[in-house]
Amino acid sequence: MKITTNMYVTLSYDLTVGEGDEKELMEQTTVEEPLEFIFGNNMMLDSFEKEIEGLGEGDEFSFNIAPEEAYGEYDDTMVLDLPKNIFEIDGKIDDEVLIEGNTVPMMDNQGNRLMGSVVAVKDESVTMDFNHPLAGEQMFFAGKVISVREASAQEIAALFSSQSGGGCSGCSSGNCGDC
Repeated sequence: MKITTNMYVTLSYDLTVGEGDEKELMEQTTVEEPLEFIFGNNMMLDSFEKEIEGLGEGDEFSFNIAPEEAYGEYDDTMVLDLPKNIFEIDGKIDDEVLIEGNTVPMMDNQGNRLMGSVVAVKDESVTMDFNHPLAGEQMFFAGKVISVREASAQEIAALFSSQSGGGCSGCSSGNCGDC
């Protein structure tokens, strides 16, 4: 079977970012802990899916995705100083949450959910970065197709019910907050 819309795909790969000798391993999936997703249903980057479409079980792949085809360029205007008091819950700030490097779920004034990384915690403010962690990065994928099969009606229905319920999508790791 070949990778096409509504196929259940299982992959192993290494994702590295950077240029030349400065490449860094960002994510690795293995045969024991693979990436699994239903192709063609907005679970992955379009540019990622274009690269693996038509591959079959056992096929290897190697490609790169430029920032403009992934998470965009890094935008300095997405780094904001926010009043520290907005992080209070019941009048207290959870020092376990406001740690540099920690990713914090937030909501903007229109009710949109955002993930922000804590850059700095100051006396009266918190510097948050709302860029995707891979914004501005050239991404290199090298891996292998482990399996391809038709997704069941139940798997497809479960996918759409989780997407309409505000679930996480478009994340290569499958873990909200890691993407």
